[in-house]
Amino acid sequence: MARHRTQAVTLSDVARRAGVSVATASKALNDRGEVAPATRERVLRAASELSFQPNALARGLISGRTRTIGLLTDELGGRFSMPILLGAENALGNEQMSVLLCDARGDAIRRQHYIRTLLARRVDGFIVLGDSNDIRPSLTRDIPVPVVYVYGESADPDDVSLLADDEGGARLAAEHLVALGRRRIAHVTGPHSYRAARDRVTGLRAVLEEHGLPLAGREPLYGEWSQRWGRHAAHMLISADPDVDAVFCGNDQIATGVAQTLLELGRRIPDDVAIVGYDNWEDFATDCRPPLTTVDLNLEQLGASAVMHLFSALDGTPSHGVLRQPCRLVVRESTGPSAPPPGQRRPQPSDSARRQP
Repeated sequence: MARHRTQAVTLSDVARRAGVSVATASKALNDRGEVAPATRERVLRAASELSFQPNALARGLISGRTRTIGLLTDELGGRFSMPILLGAENALGNEQMSVLLCDARGDAIRRQHYIRTLLARRVDGFIVLGDSNDIRPSLTRDIPVPVVYVYGESADPDDVSLLADDEGGARLAAEHLVALGRRRIAHVTGPHSYRAARDRVTGLRAVLEEHGLPLAGREPLYGEWSQRWGRHAAHMLISADPDVDAVFCGNDQIATGVAQTLLELGRRIPDDVAIVGYDNWEDFATDCRPPLTTVDLNLEQLGASAVMHLFSALDGTPSHGVLRQPCRLVVRESTGPSAPPPGQRRPQPSDSARRQP
């Protein structure tokens, strides 16, 4: 016997069950304001009972929206891109919206091609993901739908840009070290050309000045975002200032390199020197010896926040300017317990350790 194909539930079926016209059922399901609350509830209940799945294309034609967002990035494989993308995708999925992802790979011609392609697909809006917290040229004039910039600040102050608060994150790290009784705090970070590196220095200096403390080594040590630089910088620090008792590092890779060298030089972590990293990169932070206290940028939340601001713009209430999302401090063994009780002296490096080159 031939198997009969199950017939899909239609909008007419929902309208018939709810006792309303097809037009009224459509308005209720698309959340149009001209439907009475009781009628809307009756239609929604009928749709639920019939397991009705509205046709996305039809809904788009009715509402003028495709429920699709274009997400344009310059570095899909980057360390910071994936968590932000995951947060954005989760937020879009919760609202039953789709995302079209394009990776321009830092190429201006490819970027313009993808903008045209996404607009041809009638996306409702754009999320533009940067590869750093730095300023980038605005793309908004070429895009006739709402645009939100995340992890990259648009050069146009009328755009909305969501950034991680690097200065605030550095303050968290510095205040933590000061609260632990550390008084000779040094800083090893990445290239001076990175805005994030400069902002973290600003946050650290502000806290040290508030507590009347100098920066150990007098100046931040700028270099690469690498373990190799961390190892080299640790040698420089101990040679220049043997009394350093804490190092705040610009990322977890640098912090891992610093920790490795300090242990080789006979410094105990955290007894002699406390270390704080940045980024909460699990591969480094948890595998470091000892595990790193570090600053988490809350990147998934940053992606979700970008979606929320895009939704607001689609609803007619766009945001403007730069919005900085707070970071959080993740405390692990590299900074140890809180400050010693009054009158009890913190253990100091041994004379032999101090004499290490």
